[in-house]
Amino acid sequence: MTYHETIEYLYQQLPVFHRIGKKAFKADLSNTLKLCKHLGNPESKFNSIHIAGTNGKGSSSHYLASILQSAGYKTGLYTSPHLKSFTERIRINGTPIPENEVVSFVEKNKNFLEELKPSFFEMSVGMAFEYFAREQVDIAIIEVGLGGRLDSTNIITPILSLITNISFDHTDILGDTLPKIAFEKTGIIKPNIPVVIGERNSETEKVFLEKAKAENAPIHFAEDNYKVNYFEEKNLLLEMDIIDLYNNNTFKIESQLVGEYQTKNILGILKSIDILNQLKFEITTEAVFQGIKNVISNTGLQGRWQVLSEKPLTICDIAHNVAGISQIVSSLNKIKFNQLWMILGFVSDKDISGILKLLPKEANYIFCEANIPRALNYNELLNQAKNFGLVGVGIQNVNEAINFAILKANNDDLIYVGGSTFIVAEISEKFNTLKN
Repeated sequence: MTYHETIEYLYQQLPVFHRIGKKAFKADLSNTLKLCKHLGNPESKFNSIHIAGTNGKGSSSHYLASILQSAGYKTGLYTSPHLKSFTERIRINGTPIPENEVVSFVEKNKNFLEELKPSFFEMSVGMAFEYFAREQVDIAIIEVGLGGRLDSTNIITPILSLITNISFDHTDILGDTLPKIAFEKTGIIKPNIPVVIGERNSETEKVFLEKAKAENAPIHFAEDNYKVNYFEEKNLLLEMDIIDLYNNNTFKIESQLVGEYQTKNILGILKSIDILNQLKFEITTEAVFQGIKNVISNTGLQGRWQVLSEKPLTICDIAHNVAGISQIVSSLNKIKFNQLWMILGFVSDKDISGILKLLPKEANYIFCEANIPRALNYNELLNQAKNFGLVGVGIQNVNEAINFAILKANNDDLIYVGGSTFIVAEISEKFNTLKN
């Protein structure tokens, strides 16, 4: 099979969460354990860092990978879902897994995969672990897919765990309260392995402390050590003044990843680096600064407050839950523009009323729909939005919606595209006039 035939084969053979949703989620680790046993338990053959959280885990994974890469370590990175190509999920030093490696893995293990019938995600985890072990990475950053406790990635024993934050998302699977969701995330806390908590929250702090105590795991709340004193976006970089509360000094950091929410992610990253240095890794201050500044160039991350063009200013972001969209609205409010155009699409298996409440009524809306079975019908979205005073039109395809907005907008307007990872994934490269 060719690479594209291989991916289509996997989509047809295996349940794919990003396409069909909850039905593809396997609520235990048995399939992953069986697959990895078949592969020779590759997950035990490299150091790893495990990252969970409702928002920010993708950005944090890329930050840490970029820093370790800048420090000279051969660094694996496993994330999900992908935007353009499946190969984005599995990288070493920023380079995606070659397409022929994907084909080879499926061909070699086809009979076993057809017998086991893992989910698409379980299969991709096994592929990533086998690739990292064979390529002998020094360390791999492993991003949780969903939750933590029952996520397929949770068969690893990392040297460090990081939980970025807890907010409401996937409540039908993870629970409908913050403590319930936090409990699922704490599943990545392992015996005697240090854990960093990126954001302190009064509703969830006790859950983290109790789990860490039960596992005898050293726990660190990043906010106890670092604080962002000031930040601004300048020349397509996010500049931050950081206070080191422990050593009582201030330093400046620049990041290719912009957007106000990165000021929350960065604290967990800095504390994680402190712990890695205590674990005898050699990560200089210069490697930290360069890794954060060059995170997109080093790892290829896209879709996080990504500026596509300047006139009119066009920004896309994969934020897709109440906490994420709240941060987006806050960031939009800090930008000067004449008129706001919001191009939005969502998945159908989540309650979006909380998101619609947050959105500015004065914006012009264009509602669209991703080309996946899970997508919320754009006409249904248009009708739901009217109930919240949001006025606009429906255009099914996101690229046609962007074309419509560009034709209608003035140069001093702002166009925002988002609501779902899958909407951002379908944005044509022709709209990205800025190359990092």
